[in-house]
Amino acid sequence: MTRTRLPAAPAPLDTHHRLLAGWYETRGRADLATHLARHGPVPLDAYPGEAGRQRLVDAVDRSGLRGRGGAGFPTGRKLRAVAAGRRRPTVVVNACEGEPVSGKDHALLTLVPHLVLDGAVLAAHAVGATEIIVCLHEGDALRPLVVAALAERADPVPFRIQPVPRRYVASEESALVNLINTGDPRPTSKPPRPDQRGVRGRPTLVSNVETLAQLALVARHGPDWFRTTGTPDSPGTTLVTVTGAVRRPGVHEVACGTPIGHALELAGVAPDAQAVLVGGVAGAWLPLPFAAGVPLAHRELADAGATLGVGALFVLPAAACGVAETARILRYLAGESAAQCGPCMFGLPALADDLTRIAHGGADARIDARLRRRLAVVEGRGACRHPDGAVRVAASALHTFASDVRRHRDGRPCVHIGQPRVPLRPGDWSTP
Repeated sequence: MTRTRLPAAPAPLDTHHRLLAGWYETRGRADLATHLARHGPVPLDAYPGEAGRQRLVDAVDRSGLRGRGGAGFPTGRKLRAVAAGRRRPTVVVNACEGEPVSGKDHALLTLVPHLVLDGAVLAAHAVGATEIIVCLHEGDALRPLVVAALAERADPVPFRIQPVPRRYVASEESALVNLINTGDPRPTSKPPRPDQRGVRGRPTLVSNVETLAQLALVARHGPDWFRTTGTPDSPGTTLVTVTGAVRRPGVHEVACGTPIGHALELAGVAPDAQAVLVGGVAGAWLPLPFAAGVPLAHRELADAGATLGVGALFVLPAAACGVAETARILRYLAGESAAQCGPCMFGLPALADDLTRIAHGGADARIDARLRRRLAVVEGRGACRHPDGAVRVAASALHTFASDVRRHRDGRPCVHIGQPRVPLRPGDWSTP
C-alpha cells in the first residue's frame, strides 16, 4: 500500500505533547484565532530593545535547543553568531523537507503554521533581521497554506516565499543561500558559513521549521520549562516520522531520550521487523531488537553508530533485503548530489555500483574489500556533508546486514531483492 504524506498520527494526549498538543486534543488545524487562544500573541513585548534581544538569545542558549533539521547544532550558538555580524541579518526558514522518509515539517506547517511563523519572527527579533525568507519546494502543496497563514498575520518583519527545486541537496543551508543569491541550488564550500556571510553577503540564520516552532515555545515558557523533558544533552521534545513496516505511519511527538522501541510501538510496528533506518536515507541502519532500546537523543545515538538527523524512522520488514535497499539508497544519493566534487561525481556512483553487485550476487571478496576501501576514501572529502551521509548508511548496512552481505557475496542473493521498500521520492510512504 502507498500513502501520501500524513499529518500527525493520532495518539493519546501526553504530557510530552507540546508542538502538537492542540492537534492531539482537537484533531484540527490551528488557524490564527485558535493559535492565539492556545499560545497568545508573539511575545515580542517580553524582549524589548537590544537588552531584550540578548535575553532572548540567552534563553534559547540556556534551553539547550538543538536544530531539528539534521545536524543538531545548538540553536543559541547559531543565533549568537548571526547577531554578532556587522551587517543587518536575514532569516531563512527551511521548509523544504527534502528527506524522502520524513513528514514532520509538513505536519507542522499543515497543523500549526502560526507556531512556526511565530518562531521565525522571534528569531528575526533576536538577531535584528529585517526580512524572513520561507523556502518551499516548487509546486509544494503547502504553499497555499503558508500564504493563507501569512495573510492572517500582521508581523513587524516582512516574509517572502522562495521556490526551491526538488533536489535532495537543494535544501542544504548553503545551497538555499546560493539559490537565493545566484539562482544555483547547489551547496557551496565552507567557510564562510551562512551565519558569517549568507544572503546578499549578510549574516544569515537558516533554520528548520521544527526548530523555529520549538524556539517559539522557549520564548513563551522559558528555558527551564523546556528542559523539564528530554535529556541534559538533548532537552525538549522532538517529532519523529515512523514509516515502513508499521500499521499507523505518521508523525509522533515524543520526549528526547525516548527509546526507539516506544516510538515504533506508537506506530504499530510489525512484530517481525528486522531493522530500522534511523535519521533518514543518509542516516544509519540499526538492527532490531537492539535498536528498540536506543534513546532518541544525540549522544546516545552517536554511541550506537547512528544519528538523530531529521527524526525519521523507517522500519524494514522481514520480507525485504537490507543490502538491496541500501544499494538503492546509494544510487538515489548519487543521483541527487550536486556533482561538483570528486566524492559526489565519482565516489558515490562507485559505492552504489559495488553494493549493487553484492546485492545481486555478482561480487566476490575483492568487491567487498574494495567497497570498504572506497568508503574510507570518500568520507570527509566532499564539498558538503552529502557524501558523508552516503558513507554512513552504507557502512551501517555492512554491519547490520553482515550475514546477508556474506550470502549475497557468495552468490546466494535473497528472494526479496526485487521488492523495493524505502520510498525514495518525498510524499510516497510504503507500508507492507
